[in-house]
Amino acid sequence: MLARQLLGTSCRAALGSLGSVEAALGGLKSVWGGSQHFCSALPKDVTYRELKNLLNSKNIMLIDVRDAWEILEHGKIPGSINIPLDEVKEALQMNPRDFKEKYHEVKPSKSDSLVFSCFAGVRSKKAMDTALSLGFNSAQHYAGGWKEWVTYEMSEKKQEN
Repeated sequence: MLARQLLGTSCRAALGSLGSVEAALGGLKSVWGGSQHFCSALPKDVTYRELKNLLNSKNIMLIDVRDAWEILEHGKIPGSINIPLDEVKEALQMNPRDFKEKYHEVKPSKSDSLVFSCFAGVRSKKAMDTALSLGFNSAQHYAGGWKEWVTYEMSEKKQEN
């Protein structure tokens, strides 16, 4: 029954009615015995190279969901804004003026491309799921996080020298 419902409706509606990607795939898993990606609208992990290209195009908002002390201690991906994970749900529901005042950026609309990052991909995945549940259907996450970013950046700098 669930499979028929999912196939008979749009991907976005299916995700919205089930609440998250995990719920949608979990439902498919129980029906078919495996998670099958038949739906091209499903969010995905962003690779280092994809994130670099997206940042260069300026067509995304990169949101770092680590705590402020982590960013001060370790650094951040250039162009990212900091919204700690425990503030993401509230931030994405703020009115635009309050968002701008608190985060010094224009609040993203539900159709904007958002990419979440953290240290190693766990919190960014949670933030992406939160954004999807609020209707931000173009939300993605950088699973490699700061840990991967810094490794690639150091490698690229060595190659330049």
